[in-house]
Amino acid sequence: MASKEEKPQCKFGANCYRKNPQHIQNYRHPKRKHDSEDDQQKETKKVTKEEVSPEKTHKTITDFFGGKKKEKTNNGTAERDSDNEPKASSSNDSEERKSHDKKDVEESVESKEESVESDEESVESDEESLPSPDDVAENIKRKFLVEMPDDFFEFWEFCCHLDKKNPRDALHDVLGYQLVGPFDILAGRHKGVRKNKHGRKPNYLLHWRYYYDPPEFMTVIRGDNKSQFHLGYLRDDPSEMPVMVAANSAAESCNILPKGDNLFAAIKNCIDEQIKAKSTDGTKKKKLQNIQDEIIEWAKKKKYSLDLKSKGMKERDKKVVCKTFHGAGIVVPVDDNEVGYRPVPETTGDLKKMMKKVAESKTDKERDENMDQIQELITLVQFANDECDYGEGLELGMDLFCYGDKVFRSMMEHLLPLAYQLLGRIEYEQIIKAHLKSRQKGTDLNQLD
Repeated sequence: MASKEEKPQCKFGANCYRKNPQHIQNYRHPKRKHDSEDDQQKETKKVTKEEVSPEKTHKTITDFFGGKKKEKTNNGTAERDSDNEPKASSSNDSEERKSHDKKDVEESVESKEESVESDEESVESDEESLPSPDDVAENIKRKFLVEMPDDFFEFWEFCCHLDKKNPRDALHDVLGYQLVGPFDILAGRHKGVRKNKHGRKPNYLLHWRYYYDPPEFMTVIRGDNKSQFHLGYLRDDPSEMPVMVAANSAAESCNILPKGDNLFAAIKNCIDEQIKAKSTDGTKKKKLQNIQDEIIEWAKKKKYSLDLKSKGMKERDKKVVCKTFHGAGIVVPVDDNEVGYRPVPETTGDLKKMMKKVAESKTDKERDENMDQIQELITLVQFANDECDYGEGLELGMDLFCYGDKVFRSMMEHLLPLAYQLLGRIEYEQIIKAHLKSRQKGTDLNQLD
């Protein structure tokens, strides 16, 4: 076998994401010492025990760009430099000082894993770990990391008007819809729930989060299990109110379809579709029309638009920098010098073909070869990030997310959290990390039962 010095260097260098052992064996990766047994042994001889840390043994894409991370504290979040990340505990420090060579590295890895588990628990919530303020709006914000618009509370009031005993199912008999997500907090379903049927603390960031729901999308109404139809608020920035209510049928595609800028408009427009459907008989049409009349009356009284595409949604369309695979588009800040976004230099069709080739590869070698084009795009994203065009990384990461194949998970885990971090959308960084770690198809998405 050729010596390490004789191996050709991987053309992607330290930025290569491949984990195929054959690839690592055949090519040199200068900065990836943890991927080579020889390099690892050499490193442990060079450094003292105090210098070994999880941060040095496990580099991520964030390490190449620096930046600040946010750390959970009892009083909220606090920024910190990524190079000055605190260690898991003082007891871990003591153990590391007593460790030797390979054992020292292994304990550092364990410390890193414990830190990750701690981060996961910080976004989980129960009655003890996450306070439930009496102010229901604040309660929802604590659990879901975003504020709810007025129409959310008004729609709950409307459903209470329809069915005071069970407002969550007020639309079920006629439409087959159920209020979920943050509506469960209004219904008090979270009270007393310490662990769900899986034996875990409820993670509200995953509560009714379907497979193709990006962090920008928050499910509030679910439909049938077959198509996995659901409605949710879509907002570009977690610090802003939603720009629309949209629909997705997760069993069919990643497409996100606009239904209006509030829940009254969304339900009214969904009823319109059902009334026009050929499969809807006369009896059901009459029931649909009756509930639609009530929605229209309530919306007019509260002065909500019932348009499928409101003026505000049309204004947003002008700010969309690219559609992405889900079709709803993304919005990122772009200054007068057009700094903030540059497009992924491939058409949607070509991108899907690239991803399909990778996903359908029969062997690791074939997958490695087919991954080259996508790896080159990731390299371009890194250049874009250096020049403050953070939107390209969000676009590519979102397209990989929407394609949905698990083979791209490691790429998504690098691209998306970093993009949200650079854009200052820290809440979305937390959501995407939690979702990618527990992403699942199907409808077993209730974190409270």
